[in-house]
Amino acid sequence: MTEHDAYGLWMLVVLNSAIFIFFAFSFTKPRTRLDWRSLGAFSAFVVALFSEMYGFPLTIYLLSGWLQSLYPELDLFSHESGHLWHTLLGMEGDPHFDVLHLASNLMILGGFFMLASAWHVLHRAQQQHRLATTGLYARMRHPQYAAFMLVMFGFLLQWPTLLTLIMFPVLVVVYTRLAKREEAQVIQEFGDEYRRYRAKTPAFVPRLRNQGGVASGRG
Repeated sequence: MTEHDAYGLWMLVVLNSAIFIFFAFSFTKPRTRLDWRSLGAFSAFVVALFSEMYGFPLTIYLLSGWLQSLYPELDLFSHESGHLWHTLLGMEGDPHFDVLHLASNLMILGGFFMLASAWHVLHRAQQQHRLATTGLYARMRHPQYAAFMLVMFGFLLQWPTLLTLIMFPVLVVVYTRLAKREEAQVIQEFGDEYRRYRAKTPAFVPRLRNQGGVASGRG
């Protein structure tokens, strides 16, 4: 691939989107309408991301005048220029190996690990018709939603676009609302047991020390 063949690769858009959505589907196993809405929100973010990464660089196109005035010798439509943080922060070398890119890879991998770990605990608890009490569910109420947020933030560090930067806070609000709806459903089923847990366990940021407790059993 040459610098000027970096875009218009719609097959890569489809393949990369499908891979990440498939992984998310595999680790969440959506069943309810809320589950599907959660996966759908993440899928929309992924498609928007890869459409600009390999299809058409809308953000670069819209900002081209400003970027060209700041970096007159920069080939804006090369693939490397899509790593905007690398350019704007004055980093040198291959953007795939800068600290932000490496951190983003860790966040993305960590997020999918969280999805897999949380689903394993949740699935076992659901089979026994009880609340999840181990693993990540012992440290936060909604590890799967937290995992989606972590993966999306990782992608923003790696390849920011105007659309995904707008979508991210919107999706955080969406996941927060979905979490509240799930909690209302769980309270109807488990009552005070869940209320006690909710009172001492954070929703999305994990508690480092496990003090025991139960979790919501979904997100």
